[in-house]
Amino acid sequence: MKKLNQFTGLLYEELSLFLSISFGLFLFVLFFQPFSLDSFDFNNKLIFVAGLATIMFVIMVLTRVAFPWLIKQSYIEKLESDLPAHIDGLVILALSSIASAFYLRYVGKVSISFYVMIKVILVCFAASLSLGLYDAFKKIRQQNEELIIEKKTVQKQLEKYEEDYLNKSIDFFSENFTEKLSFLVADVAFIRSADNYVEIVYREGEGLKKKLIRNTLKNIEHQIKPYSNFIRCHRICIVNVHYIEKLESDYNNHLLVIRGFNEQIPVSRQYLLKLKETL
Repeated sequence: MKKLNQFTGLLYEELSLFLSISFGLFLFVLFFQPFSLDSFDFNNKLIFVAGLATIMFVIMVLTRVAFPWLIKQSYIEKLESDLPAHIDGLVILALSSIASAFYLRYVGKVSISFYVMIKVILVCFAASLSLGLYDAFKKIRQQNEELIIEKKTVQKQLEKYEEDYLNKSIDFFSENFTEKLSFLVADVAFIRSADNYVEIVYREGEGLKKKLIRNTLKNIEHQIKPYSNFIRCHRICIVNVHYIEKLESDYNNHLLVIRGFNEQIPVSRQYLLKLKETL
């Protein structure tokens, strides 16, 4: 019973595909009449053409469902349930062409010539090609779904990493190491030079506040080098990219709008390209 259910499940997965291809074959032969069916009246012609479609349907079921299922049940459990795509199509093409030729000759009384046989092969090839295209699109869809799942997993990992990263503490030391200011990485909005001091603008509550520490911006830049979210935008300023709202241009001047800060931060041409790449 379990084996029968497995077979039924495999057949159900591809039943709509087989029926669609068979029905397409039925309509094509009926309306375009690639074979001479003058000996049939309309009703018998319908039945005859339906027989051709049935042959294709049965061969597809046998080749893509029944035979692989029997092989898997009889020999190796790990054996792939499907034939390789190109072999699958060739087997269906060969069997359907031979079966259709016999059907045309002995049931339809159609004289089988080289020209007729070419038409039989082309009609059967269309069915094989449809299966091949379906398999290709199915494979692409599966790969796309896998990539989407992988992307979501990576995004979650990045979000967790970024959250852990931004919650780290960053220390700013004065030039002679007698003073130290500590902030969370996520709280530092930007750092800028202020004469002999460095001004650190940081988030506290809903707003931004400032603190000064005696040092040069160059020394501070070395201290924050391990933190990739800080980027230099001007010779007097380093910004946290997470606080940048937008980059504005006014003629030859470029300015950064910082979230929660009233002033605009200047951007020099020297750092403009790298800043655009980061944003």
